[in-house]
Amino acid sequence: MHEDELPTIGRIVHYVSYGTPGGEFAPEHRAAIVTMVDARNLMAVHLCVLNPTGMFFNGVVFHDEDTKSGGTWHWPERV
Repeated sequence: MHEDELPTIGRIVHYVSYGTPGGEFAPEHRAAIVTMVDARNLMAVHLCVLNPTGMFFNGVVFHDEDTKSGGTWHWPERV
């Protein structure tokens, strides 16, 4: 999978959680499935985020391959 590919429904990506404002919990990378691609911005997606304690749905999540800041998605790292 190349990082310059456009996301499509069903692809696995990484979502970065926000963590807590006080820093008790750091941002974490979570597996997520693309459920919809925004027609106006092809790098903005809707996700089903898979957490250890359950899953949640997040609409209009923007791509951030550089800083991988909280509340964004990126392609899984190659290992």
